[in-house]
Amino acid sequence: MSVDTEPAAPAPTPAPSTEVRHVQLSLSTAAARNLATTTKSEPQMQGISSRWLLRKLPWVHTPGGTYRVNRRLSYVVGDGRVTFNKTGSKVEVIPAELAELPLLRGFDDALALGALAEKFVQKEYEPGQVIVHAGKKADHIYLIAHGKVEKLGTGKYGDETLLGRLGDGDTFGGQILAGDGKWEFTAKATTAATILALPQTAYKAVADQYENLRAHVQSLGSNGHRPTNKAGEAAIELSAGHVGEALLPGAFADYELKPREYELSVAQTVLKVHSRVADLYNQPMNQTQQQLRLTIQELRERQEYELVNNPEFGLLNNTDFEQRIQTQSGPPTPDDLDDLLSMRRGTQYLFAHPRAIAAFGKECNKRGLMLRSVEVDGHAIPAWRGVPILPCGKIGVSEHQTSSIIAMRTGENNEGVIGLHQTGLPDEIEPGLNCRFMGIDEKAIISYLVSTYYSAAVLVPDAIGILENVEVRPRA
Repeated sequence: MSVDTEPAAPAPTPAPSTEVRHVQLSLSTAAARNLATTTKSEPQMQGISSRWLLRKLPWVHTPGGTYRVNRRLSYVVGDGRVTFNKTGSKVEVIPAELAELPLLRGFDDALALGALAEKFVQKEYEPGQVIVHAGKKADHIYLIAHGKVEKLGTGKYGDETLLGRLGDGDTFGGQILAGDGKWEFTAKATTAATILALPQTAYKAVADQYENLRAHVQSLGSNGHRPTNKAGEAAIELSAGHVGEALLPGAFADYELKPREYELSVAQTVLKVHSRVADLYNQPMNQTQQQLRLTIQELRERQEYELVNNPEFGLLNNTDFEQRIQTQSGPPTPDDLDDLLSMRRGTQYLFAHPRAIAAFGKECNKRGLMLRSVEVDGHAIPAWRGVPILPCGKIGVSEHQTSSIIAMRTGENNEGVIGLHQTGLPDEIEPGLNCRFMGIDEKAIISYLVSTYYSAAVLVPDAIGILENVEVRPRA
């Protein structure tokens, strides 16, 4: 059976091509670059910050490598900060940290401190809950492991007035070690708070067991009866307003017998450059100089970090506990900075993490306040009450999104904070920084020892203050 099919249609004839092939008429730029010298930048470094702290600290030449801060003798033993161990929800005070209590300062009997630490009882408080009432018998020592507490008193006209704020590591009630007394303030938790409490009866039981503990507390407690000025320094007896031939008191200014000494610290590294690189690849830039420039920048960054955070001389760790305050609510407010500035004369600079500065700006915006600016070294810097707020990224932000703001007075003649370094070093290339040739090894690698020597000293306690637990996270 056959099937009829239609014949296939013929294929269409292709249209004539209109494409014009490009013919290169000149040398391409890619080929030309083989004969050209490129214009190059110096090696760039993202880790360079403004380093305002290094720029604004007055640097004092320290030829002996050690700087001694002599002060008038002080009898006031300030409240210290204690540290805790946390296991799950259980909090325990580290026994050696109890030596931070005013009347236990310098006491180092590990057995007695351990027995005392075991007597502390953990308590939890809700926001607004009263911990102690003014006028009631003071019969407990309280250690704040976490949270904020307000100290409240009675004003002139019977109204409630704020006496101060306490935060993590602060203590109150330490005076019960020296005897009985009454609370001079009401303590109230402003946030959820975890507090360790030691009953007076528990302390007496330990003191009966360790006689050296009782003797130590009694000896320090008796110092509080010596005449002092408002700063706690040994008083200089004076007479004023007298007439006739009154008998004038004798006086002298007593000094601390063991003044604080600051030794210069060091940041160092060994810079290595292959001799072939140093010999052949120096056009248009000297390779060794560029390597050294970047190394110096990194050393200066580390120097500023140490000046802020070093446990021995860093400003955050060497600020007197009496010069630390807590925020009223969480983020830094104008009221908080006013409190911080009021604690010292002649505050010259405020240093804060950039996020803390932004948080303060937001609080000002909420109140309809505009941050003014002042000129510092040709830069317009935001300021509060005329005091510039300089950014310092070396002031860290904790995992809880809190930071600190530092207020500072500087200079030797101003009894402030100073930087310490030594100039005139061998092979010095910047003040307090030198680069010393160490030789060439068997692999033809040239080594240079790059070192910078530095420290910082706080001449009197009120030269620096800190606003702590500043919340920097955005608030809903």
